[in-house]
Amino acid sequence: MTEIIHQILEFFASLGYFGVALGLMIEVIPSEIVLAYAGYLVAEGHINFIGAIIAGVIGGTIAQLFLYWIGYYGGRPIIEKYGKYILINKHHIDLAEKWFSKYGVGVVFTARFIPVVRHAISIPAGLAKMPISQFTIYTVLAIIPWSIFFVLVGEKLGRNWDTAKEVLAPYTPMLIAIAFALFVVYFLIKKLISNKNK
Repeated sequence: MTEIIHQILEFFASLGYFGVALGLMIEVIPSEIVLAYAGYLVAEGHINFIGAIIAGVIGGTIAQLFLYWIGYYGGRPIIEKYGKYILINKHHIDLAEKWFSKYGVGVVFTARFIPVVRHAISIPAGLAKMPISQFTIYTVLAIIPWSIFFVLVGEKLGRNWDTAKEVLAPYTPMLIAIAFALFVVYFLIKKLISNKNK
């Protein structure tokens, strides 16, 4: 990992829980790395596990609300023009918008566990004017297990926290499969409710 990333993470670490939340809010470093580093800080006794999770959930949720508001108030032209500055390109938006249109609001939860659309899904939610309360609930419910998972991994890896992505790479297909299974359950329940109401 580059020296500059280490320096940024050390700066976040100096801010304690706020630093963990801030690291996730501004998303200059992938959330997996920030959370794994938070796990390392837990292992070293600098912060505690529950506090790290709370900071992770707050920071991750604010980051997604920011993207939601960009979609809600700025519209697609703004996203296409300035998205590159938040590491989201047109392909990400197209894919996320297609998923959102096809599968509905439940995809805001399941897409959080899938690469490429994980962050971008917040934008079509904003474009579609999804109720912010509903968006926030789905987002928080997804970010909680995501934060717990990576903080635990970072805690277990200790000083080797920065290898988290490589260590977990073989498990990525499994995470995607679980997310897909959750989505299928959601879709079936939604369909069942819809049929009952007819």
